[in-house]
Amino acid sequence: MKKNIAIIMGGYSSEYQISLKSGNVVYETLDASKYNAYRIHIFKDKWVYVDSNDAEFPIDKNDFSVTVNNSKITFDCVFNAIHGSPGEDGFMQGYFKLINMPHTSCDMYQAGITFNKRDCLSVLKPYGIKTAESYFVNLVDTINEDAIVAKVGLPCFVKANKAGSSFGVTKVHKKEDIKNAIEIAFKEDDEIIIESFLEGTEVSVGVISFKGETKVLPITEIVSENDFFDYEAKYLGKSQEITPARLTKDQETEVTAMAKKVYEVLKMKGFSRSEYIFKNGEPHLLEVNTVPGLTKASILPQQAAVAGISLPELFENAIEEAIK
Repeated sequence: MKKNIAIIMGGYSSEYQISLKSGNVVYETLDASKYNAYRIHIFKDKWVYVDSNDAEFPIDKNDFSVTVNNSKITFDCVFNAIHGSPGEDGFMQGYFKLINMPHTSCDMYQAGITFNKRDCLSVLKPYGIKTAESYFVNLVDTINEDAIVAKVGLPCFVKANKAGSSFGVTKVHKKEDIKNAIEIAFKEDDEIIIESFLEGTEVSVGVISFKGETKVLPITEIVSENDFFDYEAKYLGKSQEITPARLTKDQETEVTAMAKKVYEVLKMKGFSRSEYIFKNGEPHLLEVNTVPGLTKASILPQQAAVAGISLPELFENAIEEAIK
């Protein structure tokens, strides 16, 4: 009997358009002989099932069901394709836990901690995970540029603490530009993380739960045409993504072990993609994404392909692991 799969997409953040693309790739890819796929748009003003004619039907939030032509549809599993809030920060995970609904992403705590960059880095540091030097600013704080430069140096990165896809990120080269960069970041979040610039090779490492085991996928090297791996570089073709990465055997072994350690220390499930920069030959963790992009051009599907895992197999495994 075919399983009913709700693919949630959209969300409340600047990443909603990317999420819609990811969700539609999942919708188009799932094996129709095994699954009935339903596109569910999650927005602040509506949760709706969108049918093949783009007609919308409201979701009953009491049990995450939908009624179409007087027939109630319930779901066997949710495929989470929401980047950013509320799909990557723990809110949807908490809701699904309460209604006992299987879903393809990690649990609520893991989503919350990884979505908060500074909390995630703080949790991992005692386990020997190296990171950039960082300085934190909240919306109510007085900005002290001299203290920032003394702590992290120049150039530095000013980032929204809880945002993805490089929204709210600025590379700052001069002290007098820090305040403007902070204002840009505050448009995305009320917490800011300012990090020292790490000069070195940048890599992205996909780690997934695959057939009951933690699997580290082939590593991708990021070569941006821009000053850093910003939105243009990620989504508008302004970068080279080289899989497998051009690393020494020692570098590959070390970053693979570190990415697996991060996944297991945090007790992750489902998909993850973590970013590292090699400084003095050692990988330094930048961040962990728990709902990485799933479009055909996205990094994690590229890595899976090099590992011999097709998109249908990747998505089917996520669903079956969640249900199991």
